[in-house]
Amino acid sequence: MARFNTRGAGPHGTSRVTSTGRMLRTHEGGRGTERDARSELFLLSIANFVAQQTFYEDGTARDDRFARLVRRLAVEDPEWTAGLLAWLRGEGNMRTAALVGAAEYVKARLDAGATDGPSNRQVIASVLRRPDEPGELLGYWTATYGRALPKPVKRGVADAVRRLYHGKSLLKYDTSSKGYRFGDILNLVHAAPDPDKPWQGELFRYALDRRHNPDTAVPPDAVPVLAAHRALMELPVAERRAVVTAPDGPERLAAAGITWEALAGWLQGPMDKAAWEAVIPSMGAMALVRNLRNFDEAGVSDKVARRVAAKISDPAEVARSRQFPFRYLAAYQHAPSLRWAYPLEQALGHSLANVPALPGRTLILVDRSGSMWDRLSERSELNRADAAAIFGSALALRAESAELVQFGTTSSSLTCRPGESVLKVLERFGSLGGTDTTKAVRRFYRGHDRVLIVTDEQYTYHAQGDPTEQIPADVPVYTWNLAGYRAGHGASGGPNRHVFGGLSDAAFRMVPLLERGRDADWPWVA
Repeated sequence: MARFNTRGAGPHGTSRVTSTGRMLRTHEGGRGTERDARSELFLLSIANFVAQQTFYEDGTARDDRFARLVRRLAVEDPEWTAGLLAWLRGEGNMRTAALVGAAEYVKARLDAGATDGPSNRQVIASVLRRPDEPGELLGYWTATYGRALPKPVKRGVADAVRRLYHGKSLLKYDTSSKGYRFGDILNLVHAAPDPDKPWQGELFRYALDRRHNPDTAVPPDAVPVLAAHRALMELPVAERRAVVTAPDGPERLAAAGITWEALAGWLQGPMDKAAWEAVIPSMGAMALVRNLRNFDEAGVSDKVARRVAAKISDPAEVARSRQFPFRYLAAYQHAPSLRWAYPLEQALGHSLANVPALPGRTLILVDRSGSMWDRLSERSELNRADAAAIFGSALALRAESAELVQFGTTSSSLTCRPGESVLKVLERFGSLGGTDTTKAVRRFYRGHDRVLIVTDEQYTYHAQGDPTEQIPADVPVYTWNLAGYRAGHGASGGPNRHVFGGLSDAAFRMVPLLERGRDADWPWVA
């Protein structure tokens, strides 16, 4: 009888999300496992819309847990924490969590007098990727810790300002609705212009002037977009509609940095067919996706609609927009016209580019219990149940041989036909009450080569034991956590037991690596 040369004899990769061995209770009363601080912060970070309620944690409690973990690890493990925050704002695409985390990182290290690891200034600059984010970070800092700004915060923000401020960003983000205007930020952090950008000095002077002397501020000619914008602003209202309908109207609007949000105010009239068709060429892919209903209501032509469809379904545009897959599902559900259905289906498919084509037999379990129906954020109509269904369906459709199962109090197998649309598979999912992960595993596991569970890991007290213990130790189990709660449903970190997380498909890139015996490091570690 073979003792060592068995199916599980190959090298086993390990993942970084690890358990401490301490047993906890999940929010639903089931037995759970505690994760170490780095693992807990990682999973919480990539699922946390700051200040948003979740099914089991209110926004304040969740944010407090996030801040405590960042402050602790900023002192104990600054290299790892700084890497997490930069990745979180970049590839992780979690904007607010990264800004809050950077502020808490700096505060903790200043309080502790810590000087090792990445500098505070560097961490602040690393999370500021959009021109409105210096103001967002300063707003969080002053609301939480008062108006006194430490030097590292000032210097990090100043570094970002030199990189991010330009003519179009000033027109788009420097508005009266903001507590911190561009001029306020320049005053607070004493940002000097970048010497490699000779026009930036005039831009900074204009930002200060329009903040403190708005009636007399004159846009500089050295910044062409501001000069073009000034020319359009000076046009009498009666002549503005002619710009929109002119053959070169789209080019003039784009050169002047007129966004779709600003166009109606400039026209002082409705966003009709002509207005939309003039501004659509300069709109980004996600702005187009958000306005599909408006295009239909205004009656934009089929010719323009085809251009919109081509842009929103272009793989490069989807990758550039860095949107989570469920954004396209939301657009699909709310777009009134069928002419958008196929482009959105294509875009959703492109947004799932990292989902691997798994060989062999795969069991995919998708959590459809009550806690999964909590909205992803207060501004989103989408929920974790639909996000889980998207990922589970994509995995099933790409796998060589997959059984797709939805589970809650009960469980059932769902049909997936080769070549079928993810959106069609989604229509077969339902709502299944409580959470009995263990029962679903026992019912459907039949010698599969791997098991993937997409869930919030909050199974009920009715379930008996760790769900992953029902699966042989030599069979890989991948849990994708969509909520970031403290307790997990099973142990992780050892061979064949892996936990990922987040609202994008990026984590699935690790599955083929792990199955080839490669260790899966943190995403920001080369």
